Amino acid sequence: MRSALLFTSLMMMTLLAAGCQTGVNVTTPTDPPVTGSVSGTSTPAPTSANTVMPTPARSAIADTTRQPAWLKERIRKILAEEPTNPPVQVFRYLYNDQVVYYETAPCCDFFTTLYAADGKIICQPDGGITGKGDGKCSDFLQKRSRERLIWQDPR
Repeated sequence: MRSALLFTSLMMMTLLAAGCQTGVNVTTPTDPPVTGSVSGTSTPAPTSANTVMPTPARSAIADTTRQPAWLKERIRKILAEEPTNPPVQVFRYLYNDQVVYYETAPCCDFFTTLYAADGKIICQPDGGITGKGDGKCSDFLQKRSRERLIWQDPR
């Protein structure tokens, strides 16, 4: 019995040693090719940093010089809440010959909001389950002009 156990152990060690000597070579997508060249962009090495919260690119075209007081207060309220993905943006447009402000939705089936220049809500032009908003200004997306990004959540 003892010799059978010893024989089995020796056989397993021999098989393991033979398997380890086969020269297995492991590469990752970031390793350069052995021959030739790689077409396209290379894959960056993985990081150990937690990437649950994406960092949106800051917009260089945001116009912060013309923010009315009510909009500055609205922005303060947005910044007091949890960041959203995608980040909330506020655009200024000309709609029916009036300056209006359009606030994007924080996600998915939420309504967007269209404000008059004095901060009163005009309508919710899109979003919601149907994607068509509240129906009060269904022509906004077609008639808007002079788009200008006023603010984007930088978080």
